[in-house]
Amino acid sequence: MALRPLIGISTYWEADARWGAWRGRRAALLPAGYPELVQAAGGVAVILPPDGPCHAPSALARLDGLILSGGPDVEPARYGAVPDPRTGPPATHRDAWELALIHVALALRVPLLGICRGMQLINVALGGTLLQHVEGHGSAPGVFGCHRVTPVPGTRCAELMPAPTDVPTYHHQAVDRLGRRLLPSAYAADGVVEAIELPADAGWVLGVQWHPEVANGFQLIKGFLRAVIPTIS
Repeated sequence: MALRPLIGISTYWEADARWGAWRGRRAALLPAGYPELVQAAGGVAVILPPDGPCHAPSALARLDGLILSGGPDVEPARYGAVPDPRTGPPATHRDAWELALIHVALALRVPLLGICRGMQLINVALGGTLLQHVEGHGSAPGVFGCHRVTPVPGTRCAELMPAPTDVPTYHHQAVDRLGRRLLPSAYAADGVVEAIELPADAGWVLGVQWHPEVANGFQLIKGFLRAVIPTIS
């Protein structure tokens, strides 16, 4: 029996989680849509809570692919900016862990997919900056919005979603100056960069600003898994 690819998904510590009879417990939290989508597309999902950056090489040595999940705003100091009043509190430990994962994944050429915050962090890891607030890309707290994104012809993103597509969104920050070698590969109608990627000679690296784990994400994740194991059905 062929082995299914092992895909790590970053997650975060939640200080006040609740489940069953338990209240106010600390937990490693990840919305179920992420692992469910990986499983549906043919992979095995492994949850990666924040750890010491020095452990990133050990984690990546055991993985076939890496997904950086959504979450809180990246600390502005990471890209040399002063916090905007609308920027959320920093997740310093998580930033450090995921930045280490990105650098090791790039060095080892482990296929890498960044989702929302994950896309923004890839850009920061490669020297780019972020817009700390954009209007019209979120919704009410805890509610996904929806808008159309248009892929750039000839890009990896366009191979996976060739036509303009309505996607679920929940973000108020976005890519500003692109990091080293990164290419914009999809845009929103207002010009906000909705996807970024590295050229093929740098390995398989794609970031999307929307949330494929919520809707319309199967082909994207399937393409990611084919980058890990080209023969996956």
